[in-house]
Amino acid sequence: MLDEQAKKTMLRKIPHGLYICGVKQEEEVNGYTASWVMQTSFKPPMLVNAVRQDNRSHGMVESSGVFALSVLEVGQKDVAQKFFQPLKRNGNRFDDVEFYLGETGCPIISDALGYVECKVVGSLPQGDHTVFLGEVIASGVHRDGDPLLLESTGWNYGG
Repeated sequence: MLDEQAKKTMLRKIPHGLYICGVKQEEEVNGYTASWVMQTSFKPPMLVNAVRQDNRSHGMVESSGVFALSVLEVGQKDVAQKFFQPLKRNGNRFDDVEFYLGETGCPIISDALGYVECKVVGSLPQGDHTVFLGEVIASGVHRDGDPLLLESTGWNYGG
């Protein structure tokens, strides 16, 4: 028997980083706070990024076949918060966040620790998320620092 409260408690104990996932569709760019991300291969370098299917960015990843992950630093909770809220409440998320377009055309946060850009090489839609498998095709380091973790924000996403 599945104990719902125990399941929720234990799934929330799985550590997650917080990233800004930059996406594009033609000339339009968008971004959202991502936490269900992990590396899956060394050669070629690949990672998975689970994207909620009712998120506007989901369709942008599907149609463009690319995404970029900006790795946030401890202390950048405010940046993660800006991209976590629904777009209709925030307007343009990039209004006051400095960014540039990477090789894929996806937005990368200038003040992040660094980034990886991925080309989607597979996807698996299951439940309320799609797991996109991305091959890392570009990356860069902006500066050194410790990454922002979901648990340090006091937020819960999961369970």
